[in-house]
Amino acid sequence: MLAPFVPGDWVENPQQPDWGPGQVQSAIGARVTVNFLHAGKRLINTDQAMLRPAKPPED
Repeated sequence: MLAPFVPGDWVENPQQPDWGPGQVQSAIGARVTVNFLHAGKRLINTDQAMLRPAKPPED
């Protein structure tokens, strides 16, 4: 499955709501690297975990 996300997109992982929103750093196929506000950088396999678009955090 191709990832529908591109660097700069904001996403959230519904399975880990405490991570907060995250900004996509890279997306290669199903491998998406996201820098989450409360969990840091995580490599997500979108074949295993669903990401959904999110609003950017307010400053």
